[in-house]
Amino acid sequence: MQQHELRQPKGATHKRKRVGRGNASGHGTYSGKGLKGQKARAGGGVRPGFEGGQLPLIRRMARKRGFRNPFRVEYEEVNVGQLAKFEGGSEVNAESLHAARLIRNIRKPVKILGDGELTMALTVEAASFSSSARSKIEASGGTVRWLNGEPLPREEREAAKRAARAETPRAKRQAKAEAANAPKAATDKPKKGDATEAGAEKPKNQKRAAGTAEATAEAVSADDEVKTGEENDGAGS
Repeated sequence: MQQHELRQPKGATHKRKRVGRGNASGHGTYSGKGLKGQKARAGGGVRPGFEGGQLPLIRRMARKRGFRNPFRVEYEEVNVGQLAKFEGGSEVNAESLHAARLIRNIRKPVKILGDGELTMALTVEAASFSSSARSKIEASGGTVRWLNGEPLPREEREAAKRAARAETPRAKRQAKAEAANAPKAATDKPKKGDATEAGAEKPKNQKRAAGTAEATAEAVSADDEVKTGEENDGAGS
C-alpha cells in the first residue's frame, strides 16, 4: 500500500450540521438549541463550571489552597556535616557531591547549609552558602567558591533596590506631583508695586518731618519774643 492509497474508514467523516435552515432540514424551529432559554440566545451561554448559582463542583472538592511562586529557586541542599565524607584538601563541587550520593539532581543549584561540624580544610564550590556554613568552612581552613559570584551585603542590596524603584516611571511621576504640590518658598525681594509705593512715601515723610521741625522752630522763636517783650516792659516801668 502506498501513501496516496490511504483512505479514511467509512463513517469517519460526517456532513456538517446545518442548523437554522427550516423544519425541512430536520433541525428546524429551535435549530438544535432546545426550547428557548439563556443558551439558545445569540451571544448567550454561561462560563465553564457554572451550575446555575449553586456551589460548583470545583469549589466543593477538597483542595489545598495557596500560591506557588514561579520565580522560586529549588536548591539541592547539603549540610556541612555531610562533607566529612571527603578527604582533607579535596575540592567539593556538584559532580563530586552527586558521585558521593549527597545530591540527586546535578542540574539543580547546590546550597551548603550550616548543620553539623567540619574539621578538615575543603574547597567547596556551590551556588549559595548560608552564613553559618561559610563561617564553619573558613574556620576549618577551607575556602568558599561562589559559582555565580559572591552576593552583595544586605545593606547594599537594599540600597540598589531603592535606587531601582526610584527610577521607575511611577516613582518619577509621584516625585513630580509632590514637587508641584509643595508650597513655594516666600522670596524676600520686594515686588515692583511695593518698591514704587515705598519710594513714593519716602518724600512725603521727609516733607512732613521738615514741616514739623519748622513749626517747632517758629513756636520757640515766638516764645522768646514774648519773654523779651515782657522783660523790656518791666525795665521801663
